[in-house]
Amino acid sequence: MSKAKVSTAPSFPALVQQFFTVYLVNQRAMSPHTVAAYRDALVLFLDFASQRLGKAPTALSLTDIAPDLILAFLDHLEQQRHNRVQTRNLRLVALRAFLKFAARRDVAALQSIEQALGVPLKRFEQPMLGFLTREEMLAVIGEAGETWASQRDHLLLTMLYNTGARVSEMIGVQVGDVVLDASPCIHLHGKGRKRRSVPLWTGTVQAVRAWLRRNPSLGSTAPLLPNRNGRAMTRSNVNKRLEIAVARAAERYPSLNTRHISPHSVRHSTAMHMLQSGVAFSVIALWLGHESMTTTHRYVEADLTMKQNALARLQEPAMEPTRYQPPDELMRFLLDL
Repeated sequence: MSKAKVSTAPSFPALVQQFFTVYLVNQRAMSPHTVAAYRDALVLFLDFASQRLGKAPTALSLTDIAPDLILAFLDHLEQQRHNRVQTRNLRLVALRAFLKFAARRDVAALQSIEQALGVPLKRFEQPMLGFLTREEMLAVIGEAGETWASQRDHLLLTMLYNTGARVSEMIGVQVGDVVLDASPCIHLHGKGRKRRSVPLWTGTVQAVRAWLRRNPSLGSTAPLLPNRNGRAMTRSNVNKRLEIAVARAAERYPSLNTRHISPHSVRHSTAMHMLQSGVAFSVIALWLGHESMTTTHRYVEADLTMKQNALARLQEPAMEPTRYQPPDELMRFLLDL
């Protein structure tokens, strides 16, 4: 009699390695940014699970990943790490992707994985998009000073406002990505390896030319906006330089001191100013590199909400103020919830 073959499922560490090297990189060809985001999520989860279960990450198994453990991890992200709901959901998406991958390679753990996949994303209210007025934005950009850092920062903020680019897109721009000929534009490398070209204003072209004249050693493959060491700026660098610019602009517009202004606020400002100037909805979506038109529609909703809020402050002429009174106590209770 021939002995039946016994199929052995990959170990947990092997599954994690295959998920990144085989599935994400080779089969799905995910961008480095996506791989890094999934990596960070798995690192956080494995560290939490290891401490909670008293096991080393290499000793964990798929059956250890129970719904209670996942929910505890998500609560940990919000309560101890003070992550927003959006970040919490992104970590859960990464964990779900790994579990779905593992389910196809370890059938014995399928029931446990199905239970773990039942943990839902958390609903949240979309916050109002924060953006600056055109006057505030121009004050933040300021004027190009005499120093190297001042001229770089001026170009950085000008380019962010002109293009509406994400931070990751802007710090990845190389000198060769900027076209200064008859039809000036910049080539941006967006999410999911998508490329798009954005036209440049005349003032932006002049700022780029002045910057390149000051830095003649920058080759076509060099970062357009380097740090002092000649390497591309980091997100932290951009945030810090914007913080300095906002503090300077706050001397003219003190309300900026009470608001959180991030590089993404500049992106929102670009979109809102285009919308308010009558630029077509589809053009804004292409300009910003939105994969879904639903994302762009948030700017329309924000603009309408602001108009409604302004209208609500006005009392129509010759109209007595009225307040709705519920007909009975039950209705009053429900309306007061």
